[in-house]
Amino acid sequence: MGTGWEFTAWSLMVKHHIARDSARRTMRRARPAMGKLIYGSEVSITFEDRLLAHLQFVIGGKLRRNEAFYFGWKDDPRAGDGRSVIWIHPSVPLRFKYSGSVPIDLNRAWIDALNVTANSAHGLSVIAEPAPNRTGQNA
Repeated sequence: MGTGWEFTAWSLMVKHHIARDSARRTMRRARPAMGKLIYGSEVSITFEDRLLAHLQFVIGGKLRRNEAFYFGWKDDPRAGDGRSVIWIHPSVPLRFKYSGSVPIDLNRAWIDALNVTANSAHGLSVIAEPAPNRTGQNA
């Protein structure tokens, strides 16, 4: 018969392995899903699905009102670390391709901030997601 110490050491070892495996699974899931905004036949831009959903909301609103506008983003460092700008027009086909299948909760504060840039002379710009507003309202 053991003193119970062996059981405690064994259960701590099991807990450690469970926690380690759980952390590995979380790290694999933590990579953001990357989708594409496809504009016309020549432009395909990769964005995180979360950003893409917010861009779809803002761009869709402007196109629904038949508004054309500039849209700019910072290029991937592997592509030269520059920036790109395109002219978005209602007559050009536009597609949002998500890599994930789970619907995304929209952050109203981010939509509002993106709309401010979209209505400026420089056009819609990709900006960092702000904290949700105090009421926690989602779009």
